[in-house]
Amino acid sequence: PTHAEALKLVLDTLVDEKLGVIKSVDEIGAVGHRVLHGGDKLSGSVLVTEEVKAIIEECCDLGPLHNPANLKGIVECEKIMSVPQVAVFDTSFHQTMPDYAYMYALPYEYYEKYKIRRYGFHGTSHRYVSERAIAMLGKPASECNVVTCHLGNGASFAAVKNGKCYDTSMGVTPLEGIMMGTRCGNIDSAIIPYLMRKGEVTTADEIDKMMNKKSGMLGVSGKTSDNQEIGKLAAAGDQRAILCEKMYSHQIAKNVGSYIACMGGTDAIVFTGGIGENAGKYRAELCEKLAFMGVKLDEEKNKIRGEEVEISTPDSKIKVFVIPTNEELVIARDTKEIVEGLVK
Repeated sequence: PTHAEALKLVLDTLVDEKLGVIKSVDEIGAVGHRVLHGGDKLSGSVLVTEEVKAIIEECCDLGPLHNPANLKGIVECEKIMSVPQVAVFDTSFHQTMPDYAYMYALPYEYYEKYKIRRYGFHGTSHRYVSERAIAMLGKPASECNVVTCHLGNGASFAAVKNGKCYDTSMGVTPLEGIMMGTRCGNIDSAIIPYLMRKGEVTTADEIDKMMNKKSGMLGVSGKTSDNQEIGKLAAAGDQRAILCEKMYSHQIAKNVGSYIACMGGTDAIVFTGGIGENAGKYRAELCEKLAFMGVKLDEEKNKIRGEEVEISTPDSKIKVFVIPTNEELVIARDTKEIVEGLVK
């Protein structure tokens, strides 16, 4: 289906006699959109204007898989409804990073010409769970350090220092960081010219496809990108699935440990995303590795799935939370706030 057809289906469902939640499309006062990439020009959620649409289009080079589709959704909504549209960016939460965290050690001219720098993603999720964690800690945000772990088919980490993003694991694109379902994450970049010389990959598109679609859990296991399936294979003795689990657990610890060091300590570690919320094995293994820091896991609470829960013991020096993410709520709240600001 086209974006227009999909949007019509959504609207028809919203007003459906049995399934719907509203009587008429006229009850919709605004539309909030999740947009992948806002570059460095859009550091927060914004009312969609012609200028904003132009910036989203400019960022299509940085987010080729998502931004064109995100923009298409906005344009189709504008055709059907004459209500305010709000764009909420995956990158905006990370715009508080200092330059020494977001710059790459490449020739500086590439930053000046192409804005090549760390942007980070899953920002709406990291924002939601870090705000919830700060509320659970019961201290002012300006006094809280939190490491957030968004672990799903795509995965990223954020160091939230004094309530603001200080560093994050994804980069210019969502490829950087930990190994994921089909993405390689961090590798020695010299592997690419090496493989080109061997004739394994020859074009930019082939390289892109290999790193984004054929690597990660799928590449190592040779069978699946699904973490649950990897778990079943590992339990049955599949050595490459066992290797996947060990690599993943090791990389979680590397990321969390480095962020604790960068911030000079943390008050809490948060797990979210499909794997983060449901795979107690990885949470337990991280807590075991951080026992030297005084992290203590409540093994019974770690068995709880799909709920907001503190899984560390009362005497743990660092709190460990599982917080189901709610990106839709963040988008709805931002949309409401921006639209209400127009009325005042």
